[in-house]
Amino acid sequence: MRFITTFTVGPGNRDAAIARFKQSHGAPPAGVTLLGRWHDATGHRGWTLSETSDASAIAKWVMGWSDLLTFETTPVLDDQEFGKLLGG
Repeated sequence: MRFITTFTVGPGNRDAAIARFKQSHGAPPAGVTLLGRWHDATGHRGWTLSETSDASAIAKWVMGWSDLLTFETTPVLDDQEFGKLLGG
């Protein structure tokens, strides 16, 4: 399953988040494939698209950053997957 995660960093955590990102490249844990990552122009918000069969692996990834960032994670379906739900 694919997940879109929105992350936000407040001004007080910006420098620490940048330092950790430079060190780790924001790599996901084993079991999660990062399909893409985007950042807004201010550097205070971004999005990841990832894929995993284990939602707890996404939780592990988010927990590793939750001291610096806030998150909202949503499971998503593409048009073909959603179409099946609609009987198409």
